[in-house]
Parts: sequence; C-alpha cells; structure tokens
Amino acid sequence: MGTERFAGNVSIGVDGFLRYEVFGQEVWITTTHIGMGLITATLLIIAVTVNRTVRRAAPDQSPSGFLNVIEMMVEAIDRLTLTNMGKQHGHKFSNYIGTLFLFLMLSNMAGVFGLRSPTADYGVTLALGLITFFLIHYNGLKYQKARHVTNLFRPIFLAPIQIIGEIATPLSLSLRLFGNVLSGTVLLGLVYGLLPRVLLVIVPAFLHAYLDVFSGAVQTYVFCMLTMVFIAQTFDVKEETL
Repeated sequence: MGTERFAGNVSIGVDGFLRYEVFGQEVWITTTHIGMGLITATLLIIAVTVNRTVRRAAPDQSPSGFLNVIEMMVEAIDRLTLTNMGKQHGHKFSNYIGTLFLFLMLSNMAGVFGLRSPTADYGVTLALGLITFFLIHYNGLKYQKARHVTNLFRPIFLAPIQIIGEIATPLSLSLRLFGNVLSGTVLLGLVYGLLPRVLLVIVPAFLHAYLDVFSGAVQTYVFCMLTMVFIAQTFDVKEETL
C-alpha cells in the first residue's frame, strides 16, 4: 500500500505491515491498527488495575497513593460532564466521556512512544465524529421527539442551511482533530528526516513535548467539550448547571 516518505526514508504515512485476502479483497494490517491495538490493551490493563485497586481498598480508611489519583480523575470527569451537560443528564455520560478522553489522549501522545498517532488517520477521527453525530440525534429524538426533526424546517427557507450544518458536525469534529494531529506528525517526520543525527537527541524532544503532549491535550479537551456541548443542546429540560 502507498505511504509518504521524506528525506532519510522517514515515513509519515500509514504503513502496511501484514497483507492478507478476504473474499478476494486485499486487506492490510497497518500502523493505525497496531497503534489502536496497543492503546486499547493499555486502557484494558489500566481498567483491570483500577478495578482491583478499588475492590481491595478498605472502606474505613482514607485513600492514598494510586487510589487518590483514581479518585481525582473520576471527580474531574464528573465535574466536567455535570458542568457542561447538567445535573440531570451529565452523570449518564461520565463513563463515555472519560473513556473518550483517555483514548484520545493516549492516541495523540503516541508519538512520544515511537508510534504513529492513530488520530493522524482520518478513518479513526471520522469514526469518532460519527459516534458523536449518532449520540446527538439519538438523544434529540429521545428527549425532543418529532420536534428534533421539525425544528430543522423552522423557518422553512433556512432548512437547507440547517440540514447542511447538521451533516457538517461530524466532518468538522473529525477534520479538526485529524488536521492538527497529522500536521504534527508531518512536522516531526520532516525533522527526523532532515536533522543531523547529533541533534536528534535534543530538538525532537521539545517538539514532542509541544506537538504530542501539549497540543494533543488541547485537541483532546476540545473534542470532548464539543461532544458534550452538542449532545447537551438536545436535552429538552432546562436546568441549572453546577
């Protein structure tokens, strides 16, 4: 399969590692699949470890160490969802937003560990955007019933613009994340391909800190925030947030 390579034979595209055929069609295992597999395995290990730690914790003692970190993360996610989605609905989305946040954060930071970021593949970000799109309209139909559809035609002359706006939601979400992560991947690929070896120990470290860690955290926060805001707009009940 085709990849993009720059000076020094550094690849910034999606590389294929294993090819096989399914019903006569050529299928590849790529760097994206490998990265997502490793990140998923990491999240599963974290989940099992957290579960065992919580189960073994003594209820009559104050938490400490790793358990404190877990509680801080859970409380931060709960505050985030309750603040942006309201007290009545926010807790229902805490698990999803927390999982999404961890997956995106690890995916965006994959370059630090020598992996190609899965979110630099548009197939991944588009899938995440479509999940948000589905949740928006599922909750819209659940809470607003038919009004969720009829509101698109009020006023009728603006219906085409409103319909296009709804269709553009998953595209804007996915392209924003994809573009920012891919640009960092391209820049780092150029740096690794063009810099002398003696400078590769110092310069890329600063770029990874900014492009993978800082920018990755910002993009993760933006995607999760937009997901919560878009879904919260479909709730029919108006309530005070925290």
